[in-house]
Formats: sequence, C-alpha cells, structure tokens
Amino acid sequence: MPVKNRFAELLPEITAWRHDLHENPEILFETHRTSAMVAEKLTAFGCDEVVTGIGRTGVVGVIKGKSNTSGKVIGLRADMDALPIHEQTGLPYKSKTDGAMHACGHDGHTAMLLGAAKYLAETRNFDGTVVVIFQPAEEGGGGGREMCEDGMMDRWGVQEVYGMHNWPGLPLGSFAIRPGAFFAATDQFDIMIEGRGGHAAKPHETVDSTLVAAHVVTALQSIVSRNADPVDQIVVSVTAIESSSKAFNVIAQRVHMKGTVRTMSTAMRDLAQQRLKAIAEGTAAAFGAKADVTYYRGYPVMVNHAEQTEFAAEVAKSVSGACADAPLIMGGEDFAFMLEERPGAYILVGNGNTAAVHHPEYNFSDEVIPAGCSWWAEIVEQRMPAA
Repeated sequence: MPVKNRFAELLPEITAWRHDLHENPEILFETHRTSAMVAEKLTAFGCDEVVTGIGRTGVVGVIKGKSNTSGKVIGLRADMDALPIHEQTGLPYKSKTDGAMHACGHDGHTAMLLGAAKYLAETRNFDGTVVVIFQPAEEGGGGGREMCEDGMMDRWGVQEVYGMHNWPGLPLGSFAIRPGAFFAATDQFDIMIEGRGGHAAKPHETVDSTLVAAHVVTALQSIVSRNADPVDQIVVSVTAIESSSKAFNVIAQRVHMKGTVRTMSTAMRDLAQQRLKAIAEGTAAAFGAKADVTYYRGYPVMVNHAEQTEFAAEVAKSVSGACADAPLIMGGEDFAFMLEERPGAYILVGNGNTAAVHHPEYNFSDEVIPAGCSWWAEIVEQRMPAA
C-alpha cells in the first residue's frame, strides 16, 4: 500500500504545525509550549486518554481501535526538543528564539506523529490500542529514560515500540533500517591534568601540563588502534582543551580536557572506560603530573529487535516500494532506553539532499510528511489488523 491519500489531504495542515514548531523551538525538558500544543491537538483529535508530565514534560496519548480482541498495545514515539544552535536558514518560519533551533528535525517528527494520531483517531481501523509518545530531551537530556522511569511502559501496557528519524542524504521519503546494534553508546569524559606551572622561559622548573595533555590526546588513540578488535566500532575524540592560563609566557598549572567515546557493544564500552582512565593517569604520571579522570555513561547502544525490524522494513516497503540497509551510526539516540524495556525498531526516513542534522542551515523537508505519517499508520494497521 503506497502513501495514504488522507495524508496528502492533511499535508497543508501538518506542514503548518511543523512550521509553528520550527518557529518556537524549545530545548531539553523545557518543551512547555510544544508539549501543551501536542496535548491540545491530541485532545481535539478525540484520543481516549491524554496525559502530560510523563518524564517531566513528555506527553502520552491513547487511541483505541474499533475492537480489542488482539489485546495488543503498540507505542509510537517522536521527540520534541530542539538544539542550542543559532539558525542560519533564512526561512520565513525560522526560529524566533535566539540560540535555539530545530536543527535535527524533531519538529518534523512531532508533526508527523500528530498527523498519524489524527488519522488513527478518525479511522480506528485496527484491533488493539495505540500509545503515541511525545518525548522531550532527546538531545542529551535522556528524556526517553525519564519517561521509562516514570513507568510509562507498564502504565499503558506497551508491548512493542517504534521510532523514526529523518536522514539527510537518503532520497526523500525512502526508508532504511538495520537489525541489532544501530546507534552507538554515547559516553563523555573529563580529564584534569595537574602539573606545576611556571615561567615559559624556564620549562625545566615546571611540569608542563600542556605537554602532558598533548601526549594524553595522542595516547588515547591507542584505545582504538591497539586495544579494540579491528572489526569493532569505536570512536575516541578529545573535543576541547583549556588551560588555566591565557598568557603567552606562562606554563599553565592545569589543563582541562573533555571529549566523547562512542561504542557499539557493552564489552567495548567497558574496555574503553578502563583503558581511558589507565592511559590518562599513566601518561600523566610518566611526566610527573597527575590526571583526574571522570567518565560519564550516556545513552546505551540502541539495538533494534530482529522480528520488529523485519516487520518495520516490510511496512516501509509497502509505503515507498523499498527499504535500504542502513549503516551503523556512531551518533547516539535515547530511544535506546525504550528498546531496552520493550521489543521494537527504529527506522530512518530520507530527508533528501539537505544540510546535515545539527547544522545551522538544516531544515526538515515537508515533502517527507506523507511517507512518514503513512509508515506510522501502517505499523498500527498491519501489526493489529482490524478484526
């Protein structure tokens, strides 16, 4: 079954929702306006239940089918939050909030799931229950984890859960997916190098923390090149270095480093954490300095379940005619927390030849809306066919 005609009819309305969301971006858990808009529309659609405040500012809507002989409950999730980026698109509906921007397409995800919810509430052509999940704080805040910790899955008896993300570079409205590990675990680290500061003309009287930091940056790459199995995926990136002195003639007492580690398995995640600490401390000690290492575990590896992935791919084929094999992605996605609690799958939908996500010139392609909405609706109607 191709794109549903109803979504072609609804496209102007859904697009207007998306543009409104784009103009009014909200970051992390501060999605108060967005959450209120979502709740208002779900109520207007006639959802059987609308609950706010799940995972702080998350919204859940419940839509019951014409029958419920199957007893099935499927969750559909979209993220709502924006990024702390200054928009440079020049669009007529560009962000009205300086320093905040929908640079990852969550405005599109929210609008598409709202469109699907409207259709499902109108037709109810399925046997079971749909739980539409609108999540805050995907961009680093762990809103998915907080919604799960609020008991969302058990409260509404969710049995399977499905998510979607737009993807620049994929043809408009096409789909791609893979089973198993899909998005990486996203960890962060802080390293404080403590040396002995002094005059830059007398380096022999100091323990140069900047020199130590330079060696630590280089040594940390041995985790990838010499500790990890070459067939495993891992990234270790030092992303910021700041010394305690800004003067040209001072050897700094301290240098602060921070960065990220991305892995695709629990074993590699554990290894990376152990080796990062040992290498930083050992390298610093070799120079007579000290390294204080703090390691923060972020989102886990996002793992698609095999059966649900195969089903999601077949639904995508029914909508667009094909579904490609997606690559491994070293970015993170906190839908991982939901997939740890329930079987399900996460799919990519093509955004066309646009700027990359998290870029100040990125914009979600409105042409994607009918395909995305149709996939959501078909997940429900095919997984829980009307009795």
